[in-house]
Amino acid sequence: MKRAVRQRRSPDATTPAEPTPTAPGTAPTPGDPERESAPPAGGTAEGAAPAGGAPDTAEAPVLPELEDRAWMHHATEFAHTTFWAVARRLPRLVREALALAWATNRRDTAASIGLNVAAGVMTTLGLLATTGVLRELFAAGPTPDRIRAALPALALAAAAVTAKGALTIAAGWAQARLTPQINYQVELRLFEATTAVDLAAFDDAGFAEEMDRARERGVTEAAFVVDHTVNLITGVVGVLATAAAVTVIQPLLLPCLLLAAVPEAATAVKTARRQYLEMLARINRRRRMWMLANLMANRHTAAEIRAYQMRDFLLGEYRKMMATETRAHLRLVRVQTRTRVLGTAAAGLATFGVYAVLAGLLLAGMVALAAAATALIALQSARSSLGVAVFATNSLYEDALYYQDYRDFLDRAVGRTAAGGDRPTGGFDVIELDRVSLRYPDTDRPAVDEVSLAVRRGQVVALVGENGSGKTTLAKLIAGLYRPTGGTIRWDGVDAAELDPRQAGAQVAVLTQEWWKFPFTAGQNIRVGRHDRPAGHRGPSVEDAARAAAAHDMIVGLPFGYDTLLDREFKDGHDLSGGQWQRLVAARGLYRDAPLLICDEPSAALDARAEHSLFQHLRRRPDRAVVLITHRLANVRHADQIFVLERGRLVQQGTHDELVAADGLYRELFHLQASGYVADTEGVAPPP
Repeated sequence: MKRAVRQRRSPDATTPAEPTPTAPGTAPTPGDPERESAPPAGGTAEGAAPAGGAPDTAEAPVLPELEDRAWMHHATEFAHTTFWAVARRLPRLVREALALAWATNRRDTAASIGLNVAAGVMTTLGLLATTGVLRELFAAGPTPDRIRAALPALALAAAAVTAKGALTIAAGWAQARLTPQINYQVELRLFEATTAVDLAAFDDAGFAEEMDRARERGVTEAAFVVDHTVNLITGVVGVLATAAAVTVIQPLLLPCLLLAAVPEAATAVKTARRQYLEMLARINRRRRMWMLANLMANRHTAAEIRAYQMRDFLLGEYRKMMATETRAHLRLVRVQTRTRVLGTAAAGLATFGVYAVLAGLLLAGMVALAAAATALIALQSARSSLGVAVFATNSLYEDALYYQDYRDFLDRAVGRTAAGGDRPTGGFDVIELDRVSLRYPDTDRPAVDEVSLAVRRGQVVALVGENGSGKTTLAKLIAGLYRPTGGTIRWDGVDAAELDPRQAGAQVAVLTQEWWKFPFTAGQNIRVGRHDRPAGHRGPSVEDAARAAAAHDMIVGLPFGYDTLLDREFKDGHDLSGGQWQRLVAARGLYRDAPLLICDEPSAALDARAEHSLFQHLRRRPDRAVVLITHRLANVRHADQIFVLERGRLVQQGTHDELVAADGLYRELFHLQASGYVADTEGVAPPP
């Protein structure tokens, strides 16, 4: 899987982390003026002529909003969430993250947390030892004597610092080990779900949207949820360790510690929140910039851009957006700088207050000089730990929203995975459809409406009809790729729902008109048709299948023959034309050598010679049933049965001769095609 690249930044970063925000705030106003100069990719640009009309010279048209990307799905919700609302949900989030880490690897989870806690203990010991060192150094007496007296405490402080460093490194090692293990587990679970659900699930817009969110953010965020939880624990442990040391030294110093650390943390939160809101306000324009950039630097668009001389237009639109983007970025820098100035001033006042309190306690004799010095050291440590905890809290909350999308999708996928039956099958003699219907989600009428027919082994059956008549959907029902929403499909009298789905699927091969260009070698592209065929098992070889599909000579002519990699993105990769790919796809289906062969427009991109060769191979065979869909009716003349569909219903059936003799849709379509091949000799004098 191609993973999303996330750039993590500290809370006070000046450059927005695209595309992932880092802190909550309040939602931007809907009418953000920054969107005014953002032309839509593929839409009406500012100053351009609207479709079907003259250019609007008076005022630029209102630009349409882009659909939110999956990785931005929870952005507005997160923007509305206050920091304290996040804090209230922290316990549950931490429990879920620890459960995920524990289920992945108990040892690494225990090590990453336990070692961080131990490092916190070393922080406390180090501060206490530092107090001992300072106490001896500030004591009365000759300097050599004071240094000798401070050596034991100094050795203890050095040992604590060394131990803390070693424990922190070990904890980081265990934490880093968790990330790839979690990624492996969550990705595997996702793809186990996506490859098991019914094909019909992908026609459900809601399911597809949830799947995209789970892929684009949910999977990525799983490891970050654990990572930020460990960081949060580390930050809290650091604050508690410092507070414990200060409490032991002098409990009166604890309020001073908090007083000095809070302003800096609040500044970090406010700065990050402002950065997040600016990112939300600018996201549509940034996406349009990415789209235009992709148009101007893309091999697939290069020819058309030059043919239509679009260079100046695209560059002009990009310049306008870049100018607005630059102004927005400069405004963000200005606002963040002002926030930092105010925050630094507040932190300075707080620090001055701490110094004043310490001075008062020193003058009153309530705090020793060594304790006051240690408090100042603890102050810096507490600031750092508190910043880590605050940043981790913000990030954990947002990441958890998307990780929940991943978990919800897995639950939904279970409901879209048909259990199937357990009745074994090794093939069929006849497949019967009894009043079978299929309605796609969110459609007014069924794509297939109460169709009854039979497909017998040894026969060639053709499905004929105009576009949208339901031919492809009916073929997928016969193939078992869809389950009917009405009626029954039977294999030799047995309801197909009772059959073992893997065994039933092994009896079917599909040659589709919408193929995928798999980035494999030419040989592998054919071999995946039956990749699990045991050695020595009956069936055509890769070369036999290629010859039957008129693809062998084409493959041999490639730079490395059957070992040529068919993807230009890889080294020594090669690409094929549409017709060449269709030959390869046909070879894949023939290599599968299944009792039921579904051919959906198998020759749409083939030349006449290749088409003739393929249909010669698809002639009647006693061990195979062929379901053929094609708009070229000359290729169905020899079919045993022709079924004519109109708006999802079966309106005619019979042989070619029977249907041509009858008055109906088939005869009309056949004569329309035939007229294009018959010369009109009316009014032309015969040759001498």
